[in-house]
Amino acid sequence: MPLLEVNSATRQRQFCALPHRLHRHEPAYIGPLDNEVEAVFDPTKNQLFAAGGQAQRWLLTNERGEVIGRIAAFVNALTATATDATLPTGGIGFFECINDQAAANQLFEVACAWLRGRGMLAVDGPINFGDRDRFWGVLIEGFDREPNYGMFWHPAYYQKLFENYGFQLYFKQYTCHRPVEMPLHPSFHQKLAGFEATGEYRFTHARQAEPEKLAQDFHHVYNLAWGRHAGVKPMTMAQARNLVREMKPVLDERLLAFAYHHDQPVAFFLSLPELNQIFKHIGHRLNLPGKLRFLWQRWRYMQRRDKKLLGIIYGVIPDYQGKGVDQALLTWEQQRFIEAGYQTIEMNWIGDFNPRMLVTTRSIGAKIVKTHATYRKLFVDRPFERYPIIR
Repeated sequence: MPLLEVNSATRQRQFCALPHRLHRHEPAYIGPLDNEVEAVFDPTKNQLFAAGGQAQRWLLTNERGEVIGRIAAFVNALTATATDATLPTGGIGFFECINDQAAANQLFEVACAWLRGRGMLAVDGPINFGDRDRFWGVLIEGFDREPNYGMFWHPAYYQKLFENYGFQLYFKQYTCHRPVEMPLHPSFHQKLAGFEATGEYRFTHARQAEPEKLAQDFHHVYNLAWGRHAGVKPMTMAQARNLVREMKPVLDERLLAFAYHHDQPVAFFLSLPELNQIFKHIGHRLNLPGKLRFLWQRWRYMQRRDKKLLGIIYGVIPDYQGKGVDQALLTWEQQRFIEAGYQTIEMNWIGDFNPRMLVTTRSIGAKIVKTHATYRKLFVDRPFERYPIIR
């Protein structure tokens, strides 16, 4: 079956259109925005190209010229050896295909050959040519539930396509859910009361009117809490400021909470309105009509009292971990969620390599409702190892 490189505007449109054509009749399917997919492969928008990264895309067609599969391969120069200096690892992603192993194998083959030609000894997939907060993993459980913003919905047969080709499970990614009004354990409330009683701690939400303070405080906690983990790059102030700018159209400031010890930010919990609950009424093209529909649908959604929110990330700087600051912050924030009309919360995926975070989610009564998987395939003869556990 013919393979075509994505090297024209027509093929870019075909690349973006395929998942919508394959899955549009599935009740739980919500597709990604075309412009966000294209931004991944645009050197003017994705800074990984300037850092030495490379990417290529292909379409697979049948004898009638219809597109039946797609795949992307990429080398991220910043993370290729992050977990093992002796095993440079590339990535594949944005995989979509009909239920045909031969077709899937052809896509995997061209992507893996391209990576081997660039010195890679292994491949992870499906992943993003960018950060882990979106377009990462293949859905293996929870097919009846709508995907959260930034995550793909996949049919059940994709798991077999990957595993039959020889991909092995590298790590699982869990999406957890809880009703917002579900009571927290009394010990959480005791933690909050204890911290507030000292007069040394305060809990507050961000203010959109103070974007520079928001960027600085987020940057400070994020780098101390997450910047030292394998596969996670420290954030620059420029990136933090850009993140604040990007969040502005969708940010509900009541959903971004900080804990301060005196005037030092020591923890945050960042959530957003679950944007797919808005985008599913708009379509997958955020052109001018799409942007106008978004503004209208967002206004309608924010008036509701049964909204869903997405917990993006939380962090506690190391000196304050294990003291209950995170429990106090979540307790303080719960009442703000209720007042703002949020009924349910789902947390952005948590890897099975992060047992401490999974313990935290279980402690607040959250249940796993969706599971994605990241796979790895070795091109060399050596023992396979799962992703290292965060201690």
